[in-house]
Amino acid sequence: MSEQSVTSFRDRARSWLAANAPRRSDAQEPDGEPQAAGVAAQREFQAKLYDAGFAGITWPKEYGGQGLTNAEQIAFGEEARGYALPTGVFFIGLGMPGPTILEMGSEAQKKRYLPKMLRGEEIWCQLFSEPAAGSDVASLTTSAVRDGDEWLLNGQKVWTSGAQWSDYGAIIARTDPTVPKHNGITMFIVDMHAPGVTVRPLKVATGSSPFNEVFFDNVRLPAGSVIGEVNNGWAAAVVMLRNERVTIGTMGSPRTSPLSYHSLSALAARLGTGADVEVARRLARLYARERSVRLFGQLLREEAMAGRDPGARGSVAKLAGAELAMSACEVAEAVLGQAVVAGGAGDPEIDAVIMAVIGSPGSSVAGGTNEIQRNIIGERVLGLAKDPGVDRGTPFNQLRVGTLNTK
Repeated sequence: MSEQSVTSFRDRARSWLAANAPRRSDAQEPDGEPQAAGVAAQREFQAKLYDAGFAGITWPKEYGGQGLTNAEQIAFGEEARGYALPTGVFFIGLGMPGPTILEMGSEAQKKRYLPKMLRGEEIWCQLFSEPAAGSDVASLTTSAVRDGDEWLLNGQKVWTSGAQWSDYGAIIARTDPTVPKHNGITMFIVDMHAPGVTVRPLKVATGSSPFNEVFFDNVRLPAGSVIGEVNNGWAAAVVMLRNERVTIGTMGSPRTSPLSYHSLSALAARLGTGADVEVARRLARLYARERSVRLFGQLLREEAMAGRDPGARGSVAKLAGAELAMSACEVAEAVLGQAVVAGGAGDPEIDAVIMAVIGSPGSSVAGGTNEIQRNIIGERVLGLAKDPGVDRGTPFNQLRVGTLNTK
């Protein structure tokens, strides 16, 4: 693609965004719990984005993408930086199941699901964690048993983002309990509206319900719903977890986030706490840390768009983002002073900061705990010795873990 073509694409993106997208300063931050009307509006905007040629920019044309280069993707990202694109309900699907299907799905799956995903016609979720299999995902007990040409799915998933809005999900289930835990797992596509699927939103400390527990009772899955190979689902799960950590770790924190340097420094100026030397020092550290996390995320995005797999460094970005959030909470406490104890007393800006502080600890758990990320970084980035894996060679149905009861 010539430089002139990229410039033309950038100009077109700039004009379209100015005419169709809300700027960040004009938009409220999402609380992770869109109402039905909000979902409908996001579907409509995603369709407009797709029809204008700005969705799936680097995805192949035969699967609904634009078939363009990484240069166009980077150009669009740079132009969109100042806008709050109302596309949050598609964050999971386009960042995790979509790329996994693109890499490991069948030709029929790619042609059936990817175009509708890109155009916003279908919303997706990811179904991995279970009540007794969170950080150790491979200990999952949700099962899928062959029944003729179909599979019968039974079990429970938890902490599933956006399940209440989703049309489809990518789920991993145990299909062979007689082999070691990583070897008997298969990834499936599940219709979230199918009989036997029950979604129950979970209320978190902020009062919102961004997560769900999902139950599967004899849900029928067609043979064509397998992503990758039967009993080789861990390979597909690794691909999706890699996409998840890169997606979460590189999304950054917008300037309008209540815990961003931009928001907290403005609040400190309004409250008068910015004149305090220690508060000013903490704000400066937050700016430096926020900037470094953003630049590292940009590096990983550009590497991924250039076809270079960031690999385990996605865990570095994920960990850095979670630690940034907790560091921002400490800065917020210094900025607010006594207001953090007394509450905002009806001040919307202070209330938003307090609610963000309450919700921030979740960033150290969602997408894999900080401890798990450190293990991954140590083993796969730094080359340190792996933790002992005493259950790696034992058939799953002989293990005594979590709520497992296979006998």
